[in-house]
Amino acid sequence: MRVIIAGAGIAGLTLACRLAQDGIIPEVYDAAPRLDPIGLGVNILPHAGKALQQIGVFDAMAKRSVQTYEATFFNRFGQHIYSEPAGLRAGYDLPQYSVHRADLHEPLLERFEALAGPGRLKLGHRCVGFEQTSDSVTAFFEDTISGDMLPAVTGDILISGEGIHSRIRKQLRPQEGDPVYSGVNMWRGATVHKPFLQGANMTRVGWLATGKLVLYPIRNDVDGQGNQLINWVVELETPHYKPKRDWNKEGDINDFIAHFEDMKFDWLDIPSMLRSTERILEYPMVDQDPLPFWTAGRVTLMGDAAHPMYPRGSNGACQAIVDGISLGNALLSESDPLDALKKYEAERLPVTTQVVLSNRKVPPDIILQEVYRRTGDKPFESIDSVISPEELAALSNNYKQIAGYSREQISAS
Repeated sequence: MRVIIAGAGIAGLTLACRLAQDGIIPEVYDAAPRLDPIGLGVNILPHAGKALQQIGVFDAMAKRSVQTYEATFFNRFGQHIYSEPAGLRAGYDLPQYSVHRADLHEPLLERFEALAGPGRLKLGHRCVGFEQTSDSVTAFFEDTISGDMLPAVTGDILISGEGIHSRIRKQLRPQEGDPVYSGVNMWRGATVHKPFLQGANMTRVGWLATGKLVLYPIRNDVDGQGNQLINWVVELETPHYKPKRDWNKEGDINDFIAHFEDMKFDWLDIPSMLRSTERILEYPMVDQDPLPFWTAGRVTLMGDAAHPMYPRGSNGACQAIVDGISLGNALLSESDPLDALKKYEAERLPVTTQVVLSNRKVPPDIILQEVYRRTGDKPFESIDSVISPEELAALSNNYKQIAGYSREQISAS
């Protein structure tokens, strides 16, 4: 079987590794002229960790990461709302890790090259469309730098792991509407800082109406003095915004810092940490309405090309990784590749649709939202007088179930 993968990101390389493990060596094409260490922090939840373990990447990624100790929630006054253990401490078989995207991508790339040998990854190839017959599919590429057409490639299966700008998705759904803007704008960055709390917390502070912050360490001892690389994301309700999906748009701290000036807590001086960031990126929180199908004949979608979702709950990279394993397993287990694509879509489309819609209505940080609502954005004397520990745990566990990483779901997989 000749498999063509457009996109050498997290999704594409996960699939490529899974196939190469069992002797199907795919051809992978990426638009980037070179694979630079781009991006910021991602979280590898236990269901994605299990998938990475299956393709022999987990240990290499873990060595470059920070093992998450717990998830921690505070209001904007620095009052502790809720904490819950993560990974092994929560009873999972594997740890949870926070990692720089490059420290996940590089082990995936190294693993694929070790399994496939040289020459199976071609850079500077932007996929601009495809044609298919009952027997084959042909992908068309242009040179990313010059714009010149490159030789077409014909195979049995074409898979788009191109991300949010997928040309293949556009060809499958030419009448698809614009991205759906959430009403929330985001700014992201990473800065060197001394550890806070347990030095391994996934921490959420505040709420969207007044300024919400998510922060967590993604590299340990980056300077030989024990300091960490801290990844942070600011989210603010911004009703009027033209949605543009560009992860590299430069951001301005003056657009949001006023919302965080008073967040100087005994465990972290938040405005000082934000100001120490050298480069800030800005991005509107958008997604796409779920598609009724991903597959047309010999062509299918995966990762952000299939299900762009709000970057909440550590779901973007994790769902892409699970896509890659699911699709790889289907292609390896079915004799007819068309049956394999149908099996993959039947397994993954309903799950990711639920995650996309749930992130809009019941996000993983609903705990902050509920406390904000009940307190009227005022300090509390005791969190137990606002919401019970049982209610807080139920809110958290409900999202895990939706996203597919409850302990019971992972144990059964």
